[in-house]
Amino acid sequence: MAIQKAQLNYLKMAPRKVRLITGLVKGMNVNDAEAELLLSPNRAAKPVLKLVQSAVSNAKNNKKMNGENLFIKSITVDGGPMLKRYLPRARGSASPIQRKSSHITVILEERETKIKPKFNFIEKKKKEKKEDKKPTRTVSKLNKKNEEIQEKAGGEKKERGIFKRFFRRKTV
Repeated sequence: MAIQKAQLNYLKMAPRKVRLITGLVKGMNVNDAEAELLLSPNRAAKPVLKLVQSAVSNAKNNKKMNGENLFIKSITVDGGPMLKRYLPRARGSASPIQRKSSHITVILEERETKIKPKFNFIEKKKKEKKEDKKPTRTVSKLNKKNEEIQEKAGGEKKERGIFKRFFRRKTV
């Protein structure tokens, strides 16, 4: 039985939060694990999903394993280095902050018995961008608009009201 190992180092998430997600997929078939991770709302699900997909593609390309027979043998989350920072508080004091990181290790193994996949993933087709067919303004149209604006502005001048005569913001 061949195994495939993949590792993600220095993920900027606390190991405790990542372990919540990895506990769900431990021992699962790869196809089921991907479906579980795709639908999980947790922030840690996306990097774990990418790691599992990377391990599967490595197993297919490098070791010529069958992707349908793979399952997650073990997935471990270890603590990485912590960035130690301080948050300023009242009266000149400071409270320490630990920005934790984690290392994730996935080990895939191939089963001898073939398992029928429960889920079929449909790849989204990329939409082709349509070119906007906006009519370009020609010089003649712009000239016509300018003439119309000048006619409206020049022909109709309103007289100032009594309020404008008496009230001025700035003294003259």
